[in-house]
Amino acid sequence: MNEDMGVIVRTNARALIPFIGIFGAYIVTHGHLTPGGGFQGGATIAGAGVLFLIAFGVKAAKEKINKNLYSALEGLGGLVFLGAAMLGLSVAFFYNILWHEGPIFNSSPGTLLSAGFLPIMNLGVGLKVFTGLVSALFALSVFRRWKS
Repeated sequence: MNEDMGVIVRTNARALIPFIGIFGAYIVTHGHLTPGGGFQGGATIAGAGVLFLIAFGVKAAKEKINKNLYSALEGLGGLVFLGAAMLGLSVAFFYNILWHEGPIFNSSPGTLLSAGFLPIMNLGVGLKVFTGLVSALFALSVFRRWKS
């Protein structure tokens, strides 16, 4: 990766990174209503991280990316997913107790607050995929063995 991409690439990256993140968040939050979900939205948000890495280089990414925070957030995403799956364990694993009997996320189908714990699970998966992909690509760029 080139450390000096130029002012045009950096300016466009500064303009596009927030929009990519917002679009990925939209995909995650509307995953139970539209095609998409946690994995697709997390991969889209990770695209913003990859764009940052390409546009600004490894040195800038080392300053901005906190590997301990990303590791903790990846673990949190997995725990949110498993925690939501275990909510209905009295009936069955992955039983959607919030939709069937819960006080929240049980509105009429087709609305944002419907589908029980599926939006919560999408958030957990999106967080795990985003942090995992950014961490993996950052590690690949830091520990590369080739010379540019």
